[in-house]
Amino acid sequence: MILDGHIHIDSGPEDREDFLRQLYSAGMDGGIVLSPAPACFAGALHTASPQERLEKVLFWCEAGPNLYPFYWIDPTETDALKQVNLAVSQSIAGFKVICSTHDPGDPRAMRTYQAIAEAGRPILFHSGILWDGKPSSPHNRPANFEALLDVKGLRFALAHISWPWTDECIAVYGKFQAAMRHGDRDVEMFIDTTPGTPPIYRRDALTRLFTVGYDVTHNVFFGSDNHANAYNAEYARTWIARDRAVFADIGVDEKTMDDVFGENLKRFLGVKRI
Repeated sequence: MILDGHIHIDSGPEDREDFLRQLYSAGMDGGIVLSPAPACFAGALHTASPQERLEKVLFWCEAGPNLYPFYWIDPTETDALKQVNLAVSQSIAGFKVICSTHDPGDPRAMRTYQAIAEAGRPILFHSGILWDGKPSSPHNRPANFEALLDVKGLRFALAHISWPWTDECIAVYGKFQAAMRHGDRDVEMFIDTTPGTPPIYRRDALTRLFTVGYDVTHNVFFGSDNHANAYNAEYARTWIARDRAVFADIGVDEKTMDDVFGENLKRFLGVKRI
């Protein structure tokens, strides 16, 4: 099974049958679909209410099996806890967060993360440079996410290998892994390899990630950053082929590759354990 861990909903046609055709053409069996963004992001879709954004992502995920809806939340909004409860009541699979206006450890956000963790849902964070035309990228440096060590029971992923701070992302992963191993914390970090990394940097980032010596076997998953409204199957296939070639060159075995392209995402979602 191959799953795409990073699919956005954007403006455009809402042809779910075409979405599935393109998804399957890329060799995918499903994946995470992210709801439209909250009000802190400008744009036509971003003015919708929480209920409307939930309905949108649930609509797309009704298209077929193995599609997991994630609700994009601004964890600093005054009604963020109410939004968490609403999303969980409608069987949302997880949450998406971009820290565009606040640091990850903002106290308002930390309360929201704790509520999400207590509901047994994971959080997919943007991490790395942010193409929003604003001086917001410093919020998304991977070291800033060390604050999440204090969120009991949280499962979270940093997307894009935090490019261009990929080394920092790997180091932060090592810190979270050590904290779990020593019994100090019960927070589990995953790394989402969604580009991010331009092709010229890709080999270096994946090589460092899989040869640094940390146990990443079950905590790395693939995403394409595609859009449900216009899923680009060729783009997804190209990235999968590129990554598989790198993995083969550095000696990653087939079982680990299968985990990266499918099984690890299921673990992140909480539907599979090791």
